[in-house]
Amino acid sequence: MASAAEQLASNISMSSFSKATELKRRLWFTLGALILFRLLSFVPMPGIDPAAMAALYQTQSGGILDVFNTFSGGALERMSIVALGVMPYITASIVVQLGATLYGPWQVLRKEGETGRKKLNQYTRYLTVLLTTVQGYWIAVGLESLGATQGISAVVEPGMLFRVAATISLVGGTLFLMWIGEQITSRGIGNGVSLIIMAGIVARLPQAIAQLLEGGRTGTMNPVIVVAIVALTVGLILFICFMERAQRRVLIQYPKRQTARGAMQQERSHLPIKINISGVIPPIFASSLLLMPLTVLQMSGAGSDPNSGDWLITVSTLLQHGSPAYLGLYAAGIAFFCFFYAAVQFNSEETADNLKRHGGFIPGIRPGKATESYFDYLVTRITVVGAAYLVLICLIPEILAAQAGLNFRLGGTSLLIVVNVTMDTVAQIQSHLIAHQYGDLIKKAKLKTGRRR
Repeated sequence: MASAAEQLASNISMSSFSKATELKRRLWFTLGALILFRLLSFVPMPGIDPAAMAALYQTQSGGILDVFNTFSGGALERMSIVALGVMPYITASIVVQLGATLYGPWQVLRKEGETGRKKLNQYTRYLTVLLTTVQGYWIAVGLESLGATQGISAVVEPGMLFRVAATISLVGGTLFLMWIGEQITSRGIGNGVSLIIMAGIVARLPQAIAQLLEGGRTGTMNPVIVVAIVALTVGLILFICFMERAQRRVLIQYPKRQTARGAMQQERSHLPIKINISGVIPPIFASSLLLMPLTVLQMSGAGSDPNSGDWLITVSTLLQHGSPAYLGLYAAGIAFFCFFYAAVQFNSEETADNLKRHGGFIPGIRPGKATESYFDYLVTRITVVGAAYLVLICLIPEILAAQAGLNFRLGGTSLLIVVNVTMDTVAQIQSHLIAHQYGDLIKKAKLKTGRRR
């Protein structure tokens, strides 16, 4: 059932869109910023041989680098100045968000309103610089060690000068992308950081489609499987749209109040709780933690040690994409982070206190501790459904890619990000069009009133 806002937005004609000059300006600004991001992903980091870097990356594919490479639109594979993308900023945002829920002084800042929010945003930027510096230096050292162990010299002149230059380049690229994301959020349409990630994922989409069609043309892949993959992808997108819009509406009642005419009226409202409270955080965390140890061992050159070669091969075999151990640990990690992040994201005690402070209550539930216990019980049940949904969405592409032999990893996490960001951007475009239509109606009403006078 479409909401009233969606029905109104669907009735807006193209003439209204052509008159919405501010909206068009925002769309062009967003498009230009995303094009700039794509151009920066092809600017190589100083001191890197692009051809050797491409060959070196192929020896390390299959770990967490593939996840970051997908989110950065292939920038990590080319080792550009924006190779890290906005992942350090997202990690810093999550850490600060968790800290604002668990850490006392940051809890106080969180309740201070706009002033506290600005301070937390500043802490996020500082933490982004720290994380990017550590990751940039680790990548520079890893490239030098891999060049020595694999016999592929991707670094032209190894040494401290290269490490410093690489770290500065990566920090500058990540901070510039962070600034672009903030500018898109304030001057464009949608969430800037999310749009940058989506642009990187969509940029890799033609490669996946070309690989799929080429497999069907050459006969290496059954045409029936190709059609099944396309149909399943469409079905997963529709299922994601349905689940992301699904919510549990908790009925809230307020005491009867006397109206201007002297009648007693009881107010009612709903507290919406999304089925997927944690969003796309659990799949990202689960895949990162699962693939991080193996990637660190590979980057440190442990595979070249004859004493560690056997157990490294065993671990690589057990944790390869599509293996039962990988799928089981991946599902367990997603479920764990769903419950953990839902418990942090939804504060039952604070919600119950706010309802009690404003005189609201749930029918049949006493205010206070009973309401808090009810919210805990309700969120736990909802999170079970949300965790099962995320596990299903993330495991189906992994199993399908392993069975079909696809090397490109456009998994459930990528689908979740693309669909969520697209839905959020379309909703913002609709809200701008509705606001523009309301403005025209108000102007017409004022003109009619003036003529009558």
